[in-house]
Amino acid sequence: QLQVVESGGGSVQAGGSLRLSCAAYGYALGNYCMAWFRQAPGKEREGVAAADISGFKTYYANSVEGRFTISRDNAKNTVYLQMNSLKPEDTAMYYCAAAPRACSSDSGQYNYWGQGTQVTVSS
Repeated sequence: QLQVVESGGGSVQAGGSLRLSCAAYGYALGNYCMAWFRQAPGKEREGVAAADISGFKTYYANSVEGRFTISRDNAKNTVYLQMNSLKPEDTAMYYCAAAPRACSSDSGQYNYWGQGTQVTVSS
């Protein structure tokens, strides 16, 4: 069973940066589309970024395009989310997820989820 564990969350001021990491255990990440989702209090979970198995195809939500970068190191079984120019509206719990097929913005397509890491951006 694939397990993923997020780390790297924290509190920053607007304009700051954070890098989230997602380490995988149990199976090689190279067989999965990897994605980051987030959920703010009172809001639905939304897709933030995804990277296909090769890592060459990436997808971003409009709200983070140009500020966030997803990358993956299959040799280290780790996925990253570099977040720059953070805004208060980026405040949320961030989740790493894996799908054994093509990437999708539909969270239902992802079979494996981490526990989440909190990101708080103050103005």
